[in-house]
Amino acid sequence: MKYGFVNVAAAVPMVKVADVAYNVEQIKSLITQAEEQSVEVIVFPELCITGYTCQDLFKEQLLLDQAEQGIIQLLDFSRKLDIISIVGLPVIINGLLYNCAVVLQGGQVLGIIPKTYLPNYGEFYEKRWFASAQDLNPTDIYFAGNPIHVSADPLLFVTGDGVKFGVEICEDVWAPIPPSNNLALAGADIIFNLSASDELIGKHAYLKSLLAQQSARTISGYVYASSGFGESTQDVVYGGNAIIFENGKLLIEGKRFSFDPQLKSYQIDVEKLRAERRENTTFINAQRRAHANEIMTKSVAPHEFKLTRYVNPHPFIPADTDMQSSCEEILNIQVAGLAKRLHHIRGTKAVIGISGGLDSTLALLVTVKAFDKLGLDRKGILGITMPGFGTTDRTYHNALKLMETLGVTIREISIAKAVTQHFEDIGHDAKIHDITYENSQARERTQILMDVANKENAIVVGTGDLSELALGWATYNGDHMSMYGVNAGVPKTLIRYLVSYVAGEMATETLLDIIDTPISPELIPADEQGNIKQKTEDLVGPYELHDFFIYYYLRYGFSPKKIYLLALRAFCNPDDGKQLYDETTIKKWLTTFCRRFFNQQFKRSCLPDGPKVGSVSLSPRGDWRMPSDASSALWLNECATL
Repeated sequence: MKYGFVNVAAAVPMVKVADVAYNVEQIKSLITQAEEQSVEVIVFPELCITGYTCQDLFKEQLLLDQAEQGIIQLLDFSRKLDIISIVGLPVIINGLLYNCAVVLQGGQVLGIIPKTYLPNYGEFYEKRWFASAQDLNPTDIYFAGNPIHVSADPLLFVTGDGVKFGVEICEDVWAPIPPSNNLALAGADIIFNLSASDELIGKHAYLKSLLAQQSARTISGYVYASSGFGESTQDVVYGGNAIIFENGKLLIEGKRFSFDPQLKSYQIDVEKLRAERRENTTFINAQRRAHANEIMTKSVAPHEFKLTRYVNPHPFIPADTDMQSSCEEILNIQVAGLAKRLHHIRGTKAVIGISGGLDSTLALLVTVKAFDKLGLDRKGILGITMPGFGTTDRTYHNALKLMETLGVTIREISIAKAVTQHFEDIGHDAKIHDITYENSQARERTQILMDVANKENAIVVGTGDLSELALGWATYNGDHMSMYGVNAGVPKTLIRYLVSYVAGEMATETLLDIIDTPISPELIPADEQGNIKQKTEDLVGPYELHDFFIYYYLRYGFSPKKIYLLALRAFCNPDDGKQLYDETTIKKWLTTFCRRFFNQQFKRSCLPDGPKVGSVSLSPRGDWRMPSDASSALWLNECATL
């Protein structure tokens, strides 16, 4: 396991019913391919040594003896291999026949797991041939040249680097309380399922939903392999499924009804799963009585690691096929939060500073939707544009056009005179464009909004977003403060996306131009051509990088080293030709993120109320509670070693 990743595979071999020699050769071929791909654990379908559809041939001693001989061949084949293989076959134990999974590695049988729940309805007749694990008395047997203890007790297999996995067979996962529940609670990071589920109309969608739910419920990786081409089609058809889930998310799946063998591998992030479990107090409470016997696998020499799994460069942006529903849900959360606050205080007015930028645009759109939802007059929304020393014509006119289009009350209050007077009062030279020059403007704007809100019996709706809060890119007690921050849980990349979505609905050129405008606080005078001179991303780095860092740092607590690895895959991946940022750029801004995140915590310790929208929030009353004077040395030192 490197950086928390474990490479696993689901395999669907060609089979011939009752032809053990042929089936073993097919299994060997796929194991060889998987070993070449540095797969650590591979799972095959249920009863793959003999074929699932042998029916009453399972009563034939010759077939059962040959199945055991097949395992002996696989043991000899695997003697010099590191890969762990999980195969299915019938095994006689104490005179009874069991449908089993056999776990083998390096010429040894590590464990035998009998199937617990035997389907005996519809087209299934497993109880005709097999006993259940519930019928098994613990015993020691000699199988395929290996002495081994067999029982119905749950088994956990532990790899040399500490990854734990468990095994269940087909119908087990369809049971009301699957064995994988206990296995996961006992510590299994990954569950492997050997299956032989046949294909019926609508069944495949239900199966995927079931596996996704089980993976999510147990916060585990779930690797599923089921019988395919070559099984008997006397009465039913087996499509061959190779599917891998991670905490409810589909990572990869094979092609059903393929006439060729399939091998689907993917890197499961065990570190991420463990971080989720530590965070989930319900999971912690549920695991109190869980238990399983542990079996150590063979330690293997480390392989050269290469991250091959897909890494989404924009983890905050919904990846659903129904994008409209996702955007509507996000906006509804924001709208509901503000609407409740207005309803609670019996408010009919709101004040928003409109800059012509993305954040204030989304805040205004949310406020308009909230007023419409409450049946309030949009004129109760006081949009105030406050031009200053750095305001450009582009943002100024966009602010006015946006407010006019939405039908809110428009006010313009220049801050130039007041800030100039303030500079005289504190003895600051207005020609020096330093932090005092910038923050004085931001605080003046906030004072205007607060005072107008008092005068109009209104509340100030904040415009600051999650990305700015993480970086501390806000003036303390300036744009940092409001009476309700509707964007507090929305990162910058998602704000751009949401405004784009609304722009598609409204079909206004103003919104499209706002989206294309460089992000800037506009606190420094424009250049000679009147264009924005102070671009935020030139100063603190690209927001798509910082949002990426925010997600993996806050969501899973990943180290800078692992975040850097993920970022290289997401933004600097030569495999797919995407070279958005080079290594030096990623390293530079990751270091900036770590430094600013720690240094700016004091601004997050006193945030106004605002709704949590996604899986990450920086509210000091909710997801993130951190001392303002914590040292960043550990993180910065690791950044220096990248």
